[in-house]
Amino acid sequence: MKHATTRIAVTLAGSAYLASLPLAAAEQKQDTTILEEMIVKGDWLGPPTKDSVRTYPGGRSVVTDTELQQAGARTLEDALRLVPGVRAQDETGTGILPNIGVRGLDPRRSSRTLVLVDGIPIALAPYGQTGLSMFPLTMQTVDRVDVARGGAAVRYGPNNVGGVINFISKPIQDKFSATIREALTISTETGNVLTDSYLRAGGFVNDRLGLQFQANTLLGDSSRAHSGTEVENLALDAHWFVTDNADIKAGLQYYNTDTQLPGSLSPQAYNQDRFQSQRPYDKFQGDTVKGHLVYNQNFDLFGSPAEFNWTNFAHTSDREFTVGCQLNAAATSCNLDPSKVSDGAQTSPRTFTVYGTEPRLTVGAKTGWLDHKFTLGGRYVSEAVEQGVDRTRLSTGKVTNAQDFHFGTDAFALYGSDTLSVWNERLNITPGLRSEWIEQSSNNQLTGKSVDSSSNELLPGVDVGIKLWPDKLFLFGNVHKSLQPVQFTQITLGGDTGVEKTWNYEAGLRVSPLSELDATFSYFRIDFDNQIVGVVENGTTKFRNLGQAQHQGYETELDWRPSFLAGLDLKAGYTYVDTEQLNNLFSGTTQVAFKNNEVPFSSHHQISLQGNYRINTVNFNVNGSYLSSAYTDAANTVLENAIGDKGKIPGYWLWNAQITKEFRVDKANMRVGLGGNNLFNQDYYFRGVDTSLGRMPGPGRSVMLSVQMDL
Repeated sequence: MKHATTRIAVTLAGSAYLASLPLAAAEQKQDTTILEEMIVKGDWLGPPTKDSVRTYPGGRSVVTDTELQQAGARTLEDALRLVPGVRAQDETGTGILPNIGVRGLDPRRSSRTLVLVDGIPIALAPYGQTGLSMFPLTMQTVDRVDVARGGAAVRYGPNNVGGVINFISKPIQDKFSATIREALTISTETGNVLTDSYLRAGGFVNDRLGLQFQANTLLGDSSRAHSGTEVENLALDAHWFVTDNADIKAGLQYYNTDTQLPGSLSPQAYNQDRFQSQRPYDKFQGDTVKGHLVYNQNFDLFGSPAEFNWTNFAHTSDREFTVGCQLNAAATSCNLDPSKVSDGAQTSPRTFTVYGTEPRLTVGAKTGWLDHKFTLGGRYVSEAVEQGVDRTRLSTGKVTNAQDFHFGTDAFALYGSDTLSVWNERLNITPGLRSEWIEQSSNNQLTGKSVDSSSNELLPGVDVGIKLWPDKLFLFGNVHKSLQPVQFTQITLGGDTGVEKTWNYEAGLRVSPLSELDATFSYFRIDFDNQIVGVVENGTTKFRNLGQAQHQGYETELDWRPSFLAGLDLKAGYTYVDTEQLNNLFSGTTQVAFKNNEVPFSSHHQISLQGNYRINTVNFNVNGSYLSSAYTDAANTVLENAIGDKGKIPGYWLWNAQITKEFRVDKANMRVGLGGNNLFNQDYYFRGVDTSLGRMPGPGRSVMLSVQMDL
């Protein structure tokens, strides 16, 4: 009895794939049946492939699974450094709390970039707490990374001024398969060891239903003291083809972490030993249970091809930071100076309960010489957050409840767009409009004070793409308006609050003058109406409105596969960013002259380089990234203070390399890798995040050994 294969075109969690399903044949020697792929797809980004990137009307890069494995990326930060314009800072050395910034935007807690997993927001509160104070994702569960740096606000807003980063999970294979992987990362400076264990098993159990289980655990330490890490990430996915034109994708995830935080160092301590820790009480604990259900249906609507997609997601999460500090007599303040001996501990527990639902309809139509693709969608998100602060005096054990807030959000969005195609689809113009209605409430349960607020914004956008020379020259441009709602942290820490509004502009071209060379050149500009930043005042973080600010620059990405040496692939990326504060800042009634200063945490120059050479079953990869110096406060302070929370941070290069060998043992495919990260043990740092003030050391040199078996 032979088996036929039915090839069905489907849209899964926001990305189009072709899934091959084994179908038991009733007769022998039955031929393969090919069902015509639906032309209309409602996802704006399209499939996360190199070909899709070629005709995307904005800056976009895809890091594939092969590239992730070849480059020896230890963490998600390592993977993102391969993408032009993306700044990734490793706060822990173990990759559990990435800090991501795009095109000169503040990377701390990744608060200005929309981060998705399979098209679903990863933020614990997608509207009220966009900062990623927990990152429930681990490296080995990621199949590829899709980074759109422009042109996505109408479809994916809000909070996408820095673009959209979509982590694509490993798909369910058409036949049963399993993967076992073990990696050891060893610090060459301290001897600390971090293990990364991964297990995947699954496939289609029959012609309609696929199941997959993944488990990824991290245990051990980074290169620094007081960095003990425990992470457990479990995921169960299901994919059910209800009919040939309808499918359901569902997933359930449990993520848990209990991690010591080495924290920042004072400049004096850093110069003594950058691998030490001055924060013996600092730690992070968090867990989440997340679920999603996505229904997709392809059908004809009045003779036109149509697609209906309905995405639902929910999670309940807890996270808690604990930091050591010096308490005053009444425990009303907590001095976070890392050079002082802690006599107290401050704990900030958070509980999140979030539900979201998003239906979307896409219809294709033809009117004479003009083709249309209409998309109409809406989203509702409900957020309930409990946010507290407790302070414990270590000598007596007395606990003072310093903060107890309840926050709620009801957010409604409606968006629509029409892609107009002419000239045999060589010219595409997509005007669109998104409307956001956001209702927020805060209740200070210590004082009984309640505040309700609302914001209603129209977010227009237009994208243009022109294939002047098919497969050779593509021109693109886009204009979008974006926003970030008032953040819960802004309310609790005091200072200025408000809705951030921005206009994003981008224009560029992709050119392939030779079959072996691809290049992208683009100009971008980001205009802030009221940019709000966190500033440190007397050892306490407050939020201040810088007013108008501007980011502009240009970006280049090159990929050369020389024909004279098969197997060689050379890539380079360069981003130049120039930022400017356009208003003075008022501190009370005093005007501070910040006008014409640079925006904090914005490096002028960023470079990424990668060389990959494959000989038969052996692969050699070397990659490097560079960030130039940057100011870390609105005043553009150059000289560092004694704590180390202000002052210009120097630029630095990071170099990584990996050798990979593939072979077979019986029926198993084996892959063995030997990699080196921060090869030259670069001494670099950035500023601490949130309550960790001072210099935050980057990870030192390490060696990674990995073994993977695919069955």
